[in-house]
Amino acid sequence: MTSTCKHGLDLPKREEKPRSNGVTMVMDKGLSFRQAEDLVDSCGHIIDFVKLGFGTSIFTNRADEKIALYKKSGIHPYLGGTLFEAFIKQNKFDQYRSLLDRWKLDTVEVSDGSLAIPTEEKCKYISILAKDHIVLSEVGSKDAKKEILAENWVSMMQTELEAGSFLVIAEAREGGNVGICMSDGSIHVSLIDAIFASIPEEKVLWEAPMKAQQIWFIKRFGNNVNLGNIAQNEVVALETLRNGLRGDTFHLF
Repeated sequence: MTSTCKHGLDLPKREEKPRSNGVTMVMDKGLSFRQAEDLVDSCGHIIDFVKLGFGTSIFTNRADEKIALYKKSGIHPYLGGTLFEAFIKQNKFDQYRSLLDRWKLDTVEVSDGSLAIPTEEKCKYISILAKDHIVLSEVGSKDAKKEILAENWVSMMQTELEAGSFLVIAEAREGGNVGICMSDGSIHVSLIDAIFASIPEEKVLWEAPMKAQQIWFIKRFGNNVNLGNIAQNEVVALETLRNGLRGDTFHLF
C-alpha cells in the first residue's frame, strides 16, 4: 500500500500516530531543554517514544520541563530501565512509582539487563505498573558474556506480554553490540528468526542504533517495523530509510 505525501510523491504506507506498529523510539542521553525543543521542532511528528537513557534523567537540569515538552508534542517519554533497576536493588519500588507520578509519566520501562530479577518478580512489577502505565519491558542482558538461549528469549517475551507489557524490547544496548546483535554490530539472525516465529511482529521493539541494523530490519520486516535506541540526530534519516528515500532502501518499495 502507498500514500501520497504533501509533496506529491507516492510513499509506502506508514501508520499514523498514535501507533503500535512502525514505532520509532529515540534515545535521549541527557539532551538539554533547548536541544529537546530542537528535536521536537525538527521531527517530533515521527517520534513515538523518547527514552531518557539509563540514569540520565536525575542529573539533567529541567528534566521535568523536558518531559512535559515531549508529552505536549505527542511523544511518550520514559525513564531508562537501568534507573528502574537501581530503585529495585535498593528496595525502593514505591519511591520509583512516586517519581513517575511526580513527573506525570504515562510510560515506564521494566528491565533486568544489569540486575538479575526473577521472572515472577519482574512480571509482578509489570502487572502493577500496567494498571496505570504503558509498560515497555526489556528482555536481554547488557553483559555480552551472558548468553540467553533463544527459547528463553521467547518464553520471557511471552510471559511479559501476558503480564501486561504493551511492547517487549529486544536488547541491543545503545551501542548495538549485545543481545540481538553480535559484538561487531551484525545481526543475530537465528535469534531474530526464533523470536519472530513465536512473538507477533507488532509486539516487539527491536533496538537498532546502527544504520546497517536499521536497514536489515526494514528489509526483513518492512517499513513499519518497530525500531528503538535511535540517536536524536538520526531520526529523520531513519524515516527516509522507511520510505525508500535513501539509496540503501530505494528499490524496496
